[in-house]
Amino acid sequence: MTPQAIQQSPTIIAANSMLADLHATRHRLRSGQTQTSTEIESAIDAAQSTACQHAFLQTTFAEARAVARAPNIQNQPLAGLAVSVKDLFDLAGQTTCAGSVVLKDAPPAGQDSPAVARLRRAGAAFMGRTHMVEFAFSGVGTNPHFAMPVNPCSTDVARIPGGSSSGAAVSVATGAAFIGLGSDTGGSIRIPAALTGIVGFKSTARRVPTQGTLPLSSTLDTVCALTRSVRDAMLAHELLAQRQVTRSAAPLAAYRLAVASTLMQDKLDATVSRAWQRTLATLRRAGARIEEIALTEINQLPLIQAAGSLAAAESYAWHRQLLERHAAAYDPRVASRIQRGASMSAYDYITLLRERQRWISQMTTALQGFDAVLSPTVPIVAPPIAELAPGSERDVAFFRVNALLLRNTSVVNMLDGCALSLPCQAADELPVGLMVWAGALRDDSVLNIALQIEKILQIQ
Repeated sequence: MTPQAIQQSPTIIAANSMLADLHATRHRLRSGQTQTSTEIESAIDAAQSTACQHAFLQTTFAEARAVARAPNIQNQPLAGLAVSVKDLFDLAGQTTCAGSVVLKDAPPAGQDSPAVARLRRAGAAFMGRTHMVEFAFSGVGTNPHFAMPVNPCSTDVARIPGGSSSGAAVSVATGAAFIGLGSDTGGSIRIPAALTGIVGFKSTARRVPTQGTLPLSSTLDTVCALTRSVRDAMLAHELLAQRQVTRSAAPLAAYRLAVASTLMQDKLDATVSRAWQRTLATLRRAGARIEEIALTEINQLPLIQAAGSLAAAESYAWHRQLLERHAAAYDPRVASRIQRGASMSAYDYITLLRERQRWISQMTTALQGFDAVLSPTVPIVAPPIAELAPGSERDVAFFRVNALLLRNTSVVNMLDGCALSLPCQAADELPVGLMVWAGALRDDSVLNIALQIEKILQIQ
């Protein structure tokens, strides 16, 4: 199946573009134009709608209503508004299953994960636990154990929402949550953001603690969130990382931006290619200084990972005993990816870590002088679910599409960098993501640049 083959003539629903973001809703609350209880009921209605079907594995509407009734809740940063939580995070009194049936009998968590605790203290009204790829090990969004949420942006064909934070993205895109707490190990926030037409920010991994989060790769895992706007992404990051973003009013022309010609623009389907070229032209007309660079260092990644990936090695170390006892209960596609780590030696793993640091140093040198890099988030629009449904005859197509979806985003994870995906499609197109990315601890630059880009694209 080629990228072109997965495109059809879609009926587009840009529902998320009509939804107010958290900042706008919080302003309406504080000016008396609405009430928190009203907003929670609206979110519950959205969560129970057909568009949001299967996005939640477990709902906690009563808890959300109670938070909305709390005294002075409107003065909190999240003002008692709806937040969803990927089924990867510990919530006190609940069992964390990570989208699997293997852990269904595990004891409930004794306390919230730090990420959940920080959002709770900020006034989050938790709506429930969201659907995800089993153990977060795929960018597609399929999970044979639970019915799959459908991408809400197309009605003619049921399309994938992307993964692994599939339910989180659908909850935000449909109005069931203002923030979807999730994780990103190779693209699990940015891929569903791109495919559903919302914003996904992957911070530098070390910014937010991963304790109380079921791991995929302890080296690459990043706790982060999906939102409806870049300014909401800034707020979510500030709360999760417990740090203040240094905001800049500098125009886009004040930044030096790169476009990587190696790999990241390969095999774009027609819709992504059109949106990508149109977006670059729009930004250049607005004064953006964009330079194309080779960035051939990206070509080293397959060789660096020839003996296996960090995700395979580190996930196998965590899952080994569970696989020995319950292999038949795993999603076969997930199990096969985890089991690749079994063939990696300690030498392979240590060499991979060392080579990664060497590569990061080379990339840092190559990107010196640039404030950020622009790339398509993913090279294809959301494929139809039917073409990638579980079944051995479709596995070849599944793994091909999964590799395409992860191709661009995973570069940033290997770089230990930060990145934001924001929508750049036209009103009559399926969602397309523009990725703004940079190296480690450049989060504020990425956020400020993305905010300027968002403003430019919104007035076109």
